[in-house]
Amino acid sequence: MAVQNEKIALFIDGANLYATAKSLGFDIDYKRLLREFHGRGYLLRAFYYTAVVEDQEYSSIRPLIDWLDYNGYTVVTKATKEFVDQTGRRKVKGNMDIELAVDAMEIAGSIDHMVLFSGDGDFRSLVEAIQRRGCRVTVVSTIATQPPMVADELRRQADVFLDITELQPKIGRDPGERIERAPREPRHTPQFLQRSTGVRAESGNGEPFGDD
Repeated sequence: MAVQNEKIALFIDGANLYATAKSLGFDIDYKRLLREFHGRGYLLRAFYYTAVVEDQEYSSIRPLIDWLDYNGYTVVTKATKEFVDQTGRRKVKGNMDIELAVDAMEIAGSIDHMVLFSGDGDFRSLVEAIQRRGCRVTVVSTIATQPPMVADELRRQADVFLDITELQPKIGRDPGERIERAPREPRHTPQFLQRSTGVRAESGNGEPFGDD
C-alpha cells in the first residue's frame, strides 16, 4: 500500500473503529497507529471523528480526546442528540458522516491517498467522489467477524481494502497500558482546514455512538 513520498490523510470514524476493534478483542494504540502511517508516506493530516454527550460530569473518552488533540490528531466532535423512538425508548444519536465527508472533499486536492477507518456503507459515494479527484482510497475495517464489519459496497469501491487484523500487531495496545498525558504545543492548522469543529463534550463509555 505504501508509495514513496505520497501525501496521506487518515479519516477515522471513531465509533466505527471502536466497535471494530472491540469485536476483535483488542484496543487501538493511537501513537503506534500514527507511527505506522508516518512510515508509509508523508502523513499530512490524521482526523478523528466522534460524537460526545454534553453536560456529563465524567466520561472515559475525555482522556482519549485530550490525548489525541495534543498528539498529532485533528479531533472533530459534535454534541449528540437525544430522541424517543416509536416504542417510547430513549435513544442517543451521533452521526459524524457529514463532517468527515466535508473535510475529505476539502483536503482531496492536497493529498494522493485517503485512508478511511470505517466499514460504513454510507461512505461509498464519498470514496467514489474522492477517487474522481485522482486520489487512491484505502478502507480499513474487517471481514473477520460475523457478520463482517465492512459493507460489501464500500469494500468493492475502495482501491485497497486493508483488514485491520493485518494491522493489529502494529497498532494494538497492551490492555494494561494507560493513555499517557503528554501535551505538546498546539499545531498550526492550514487555512483551508480552519473551521469550527463543533462542541467539545463527552460520551459515557468510550465510543458508543453509531449510525442508528
